[in-house]
Amino acid sequence: MGLTAPDPLTVLAIDAGNSKTDVAVVTAAGEALATARGGGFRPPAVGVAAALDALAEPVARAFADAGVTSVGHVSACLANADLPVEEERLAAALHARGWGASVEVRNDTFAILRAGVAEPRGVAVVCGAGINCVGMRPDGRTARFPAIGRISGDWGGGWGLAEEALWHAARAEDGRGGPTSLARTLPAHFGLPTMYALIEALHLEHLDQDRRHELTPVLFATAADGDPVARAIVTRLAEEVTVMATVALTRLDLLEEETPVLLGGSVLTAGHPQLNDTVRTLLAARAPKADVRVVTASPVLGAVLLGLDRVGADAGARERARGHWEAG
Repeated sequence: MGLTAPDPLTVLAIDAGNSKTDVAVVTAAGEALATARGGGFRPPAVGVAAALDALAEPVARAFADAGVTSVGHVSACLANADLPVEEERLAAALHARGWGASVEVRNDTFAILRAGVAEPRGVAVVCGAGINCVGMRPDGRTARFPAIGRISGDWGGGWGLAEEALWHAARAEDGRGGPTSLARTLPAHFGLPTMYALIEALHLEHLDQDRRHELTPVLFATAADGDPVARAIVTRLAEEVTVMATVALTRLDLLEEETPVLLGGSVLTAGHPQLNDTVRTLLAARAPKADVRVVTASPVLGAVLLGLDRVGADAGARERARGHWEAG
């Protein structure tokens, strides 16, 4: 296919998470010209330049398949763009790549929110490796949190849940805390006999630190079996999700209006009954008009829709794009 000059309203959509990146080239009519997938986007670990170099590979493949060398607008939803100043710096770095005439960067949580709503209006709470919450209104107002860990007041996320489970299990085994089945189920996951053995394996790096995330499903399974300590941790996460959503709704003056509240990320979409049922119960009491939904659509759809919003595409274009990704 020969390379052609792009329509000025053509969009390059990027959804870049810690573990994978999806990109798409879409026309202003909502037609998908090309898609591609790449690795994770982790500027804090490798630096901005190296992270963008890695991003360039799937972008180049998508451009080649679409038959273009650039687009009118780049809509990028990026992990680790947690603060507005980080979004601005990443937008400038992306603009310097020459991929599009205009560039807008948002935190990747916005992609999940936009993928789950018919218009840019609602709140999304995402719990995967970490936890975050954003909200938006069609007039451009947003609500968000720094979401960079305990220093910004966060609690939860897969990493945090694993750490909390380890803390309770260690104290149960050595007598500083009350009993919990976690003292047995966590080490057993790795074929180890005791928490002491698991602590030693983690400390001496006989187990890769990245494998800690495997303990989050063990926590939920232990809670489902009725362990009170594990169930208390899950209930606390439900409380955090509810608090974040309620605060975002309040900031956007949406608490008294029927408003979608989207749940996304690997923890909230895994179908844990105690977690999701408790979130719904708590939100029903604190935000009775919240319409709670679990988002299953690909987040890159959200980046596409945000791009189409920006270039002024009509409702038909947005529905055409949604149909493509939801059908896939």
